[in-house]
Amino acid sequence: MLRLEKMSCGYGAVRAVDDLSFELPAGALLALLGPNGAGKTSTMMAIMGHTAILGGKILFEGEDITREPAVKRAARGIALVPEGRRLFADLTVEENLTVGGYSRRSASDHANRERVYALFPRLGDRRKQIAGSMSGGEQQMLAIGRALMVEPKLLLIDELSLGLMPKMVDLCFEKLAQLRQKGLTVLLVEQNTTRALEIADTVCVLVSGSVVFSGPAAAAQNDASLFEAFVGRSH
Repeated sequence: MLRLEKMSCGYGAVRAVDDLSFELPAGALLALLGPNGAGKTSTMMAIMGHTAILGGKILFEGEDITREPAVKRAARGIALVPEGRRLFADLTVEENLTVGGYSRRSASDHANRERVYALFPRLGDRRKQIAGSMSGGEQQMLAIGRALMVEPKLLLIDELSLGLMPKMVDLCFEKLAQLRQKGLTVLLVEQNTTRALEIADTVCVLVSGSVVFSGPAAAAQNDASLFEAFVGRSH
């Protein structure tokens, strides 16, 4: 579904990622791991069309989208759950979801919201609550739900567990597993390497913008020296 071919991206004269290549088949989950500043978020933003491409290609369902604007990529079915959630804090749960689905037909808004509420019943109970008054875990549920409003084929999730209590981390990974069972393709950036490896099919490890490991999650789990050196022990 997604293929990066020697993709380089950055900001001005600064290269954040250099010659990154990987493939993400439909229905699979790829975990993009690495230390802070490795280029993981820059890769996510490049795929969404928010970071300048300095070389290489991004292909989605076999079509070159390297130079496409972000709005067209969203229309193709690519959605992002950004690091830090970035909700509309002054809007209600329902309003955040409606804004998230703006690019879809208005007729599908209600049905998509109900699907989100079925996945996250807590959001349904709080549909009139102001997003900024919710807990971190509830806000992460809403951020995921907002991304699902565009009926994505590919979901990019940047730091699923960041700042969440263990119980909420468990819940979010449980819901992610449910989405995968329904055939959703996922690219996950995650600081909790243990949880990421448990759910991922393949792993790509970045250090200073370059790939140091790419392969099956099982192989990464067995490569203790790699993760000690480049990723570190997860908590």
